[in-house]
Amino acid sequence: MKLSDCDAVLFDLDGVLTDTAAVHEKAWAALFTELFANPEICIGEPTPYSTADYFKYIDGKPRNQGVLAVLASRGIELPLGGLADEPSRLTVNGLGNRKNGAFLAAIDADGVRPYPGSSDVLEWLAAQSIPRAVVSSSRNAEAVLGAAGLRDLIDVVIDGNEASVLGLPGKPAPDTYLRAAEVLCAVPERTIVVEDAVSGVAAGRAGGFWVVGIDRGAGGNNLFENGADTVIADLAEMFGLETPSKPL
Repeated sequence: MKLSDCDAVLFDLDGVLTDTAAVHEKAWAALFTELFANPEICIGEPTPYSTADYFKYIDGKPRNQGVLAVLASRGIELPLGGLADEPSRLTVNGLGNRKNGAFLAAIDADGVRPYPGSSDVLEWLAAQSIPRAVVSSSRNAEAVLGAAGLRDLIDVVIDGNEASVLGLPGKPAPDTYLRAAEVLCAVPERTIVVEDAVSGVAAGRAGGFWVVGIDRGAGGNNLFENGADTVIADLAEMFGLETPSKPL
């Protein structure tokens, strides 16, 4: 597919447009390292949390689903609790809210860094009148886009808050991507999804989109195996800004 022929481009956010996946991973690592050392929760010594857990169990998924997946990998069961649970509560949602507080504190202290080329790509698409959406499992997408200075370059944001209101399942289900395409009046087969997470690539494939994987650590083979049509390492590489109509 040529970029100039597509109906729209739907981007994941963390790890695709902004270098915030590393901030998320650091917050998750602090949470689970502390949790696995808590004798009230863990019997014996569970396998320590590692970056591999982030890519295998968390990356791209709604927050509580990531918590559930990591806990299940260690045979730990906790009550789900409610979305408004205090961060101190030992529930799935409480732990998710504790991690989110650490994430927000980090971006408040250090800001958000867009990946090189993010603005150039979005500005080029806007100049060609190609609609642009961000589709993220995060409930912080608006804050991250604003902090990165990218919000004005995005037409539609479908995030964890919107998914909750609409009752849409998160990635790897395709529903949030299909919703973005619907809002933009884009046909999935003529729409590009750009993802760095295995769960997001799988969502794009399930929705019938043309899927570009960006390997930020998930591994090119994993992205291909879960449905990526092509895998690249950089946004500028994908779009070929000097020759923007070349085939991807």
